[in-house]
Amino acid sequence: MNKRERIIGFILILLSLVFGRFYLESDILFFRLVIGIGLGYTLTRGYSGFAGSINRSFRTGSTRLLRTMMFMFFITALMSTAVLFKHDPSKFDLWINPINTGLLLGGILFGFGMAFSSCCASGVLTDLVTGLPRAIITLIFFCFGVFIGFPIQNSQAWVNKSIISSPTGTKIGYGGIYLPDLFKFDGLEGYLGAMILTGCFCFLVVYISYKYESNRKKNNTYFGHASEEMQLVENNIGEFDTVKHSIFSEEMYKRIFVRSWTLKTAAIIIAVIFTILMGVTKAGWGASTPYGLWFGKFLMLFGVSSKSLSNFTLMPDVAFSMPFFSHPINVQNFGIVVGTAMYLLTAGIFKQTFYSELKINSKEALFYVLGGFSMGFGTRLSNGCNVGALYTPIANFSLSGWIFLVFLAIGGILGNILAKKVNL
Repeated sequence: MNKRERIIGFILILLSLVFGRFYLESDILFFRLVIGIGLGYTLTRGYSGFAGSINRSFRTGSTRLLRTMMFMFFITALMSTAVLFKHDPSKFDLWINPINTGLLLGGILFGFGMAFSSCCASGVLTDLVTGLPRAIITLIFFCFGVFIGFPIQNSQAWVNKSIISSPTGTKIGYGGIYLPDLFKFDGLEGYLGAMILTGCFCFLVVYISYKYESNRKKNNTYFGHASEEMQLVENNIGEFDTVKHSIFSEEMYKRIFVRSWTLKTAAIIIAVIFTILMGVTKAGWGASTPYGLWFGKFLMLFGVSSKSLSNFTLMPDVAFSMPFFSHPINVQNFGIVVGTAMYLLTAGIFKQTFYSELKINSKEALFYVLGGFSMGFGTRLSNGCNVGALYTPIANFSLSGWIFLVFLAIGGILGNILAKKVNL
């Protein structure tokens, strides 16, 4: 392991704390930075990501990540109940997204794009460190897709109005089905019934996943995924021998800072981080909307005014004119990139990881362009990405998240089929 990288990693941790404490305008922005760092660190050390749950299943036959995602969805919803129970849900910024044509088309487009770029809105941030050329091309056109999609998202009823809605969905203003509204008779404000239904949905996905993986193994088309196999090996080591190794030994360092986390460990940590985020901010995890604002800020460098951008996108003028580090999601997204770098540096594997994906060809670049734009535009139709239209809505008991998952999978399968045909 590279000891110089380890030192740089700890310096980065210190600088991040100093930056958050003395540069950011408020404690809540500092909190967002810490949350982002935690998410980036966990996603990278756990070799997990929302895009991989579909892509790995198709490409390797392994559904382990997809099944772990269902475990994470369930425990996050369960922990969110502790935040929501005995409170008025309309006082929270719950992502009870509308159920409409936009949700279906956006899910397909997003799944299609993540098959081409092998990432999602949060994954592209971690990939800026682990796969720079792919990530930077994807991110540029992701930003463009979000920007182009803003006018549609903000003006079209088939995107921003729900075909069906429950009382809480209507009260919040976006429409959509809030699952506890369907079970008000259960004696626990509907949360018991909502958790049982959420568990049933998770079980159904797990069951289908097991059947799919079993068939792949029977047909000799199961290949397994390298990072998953590595995680199993690294975490199948016995207890730490306190006689043989001291607390300041290399072995102890590796256990604390280097060894990969299991998928389940990463899922639990992300669920905890999400619940803390929701408890403090009264809102869930979002990532993609600022990407369109970044594209607008880029245009401002060439003389385009924030007022003109506001008129085109139907977004508030201040969204484009405010400083980058004054926007809470910008700070959180920045933290994800920093968290990724922190793990790779403190583990001493930054250089080897960074250089592993530097070479791409023109065909790959073209598909990253298509993947980025498809995902970005899709987020505006579905009112979110894998965290904004899938994870957060499911954790917030929105039926829209489960519908998005179905069409995300359809888009992911179609995209992977096309990618395979062109030998991407």
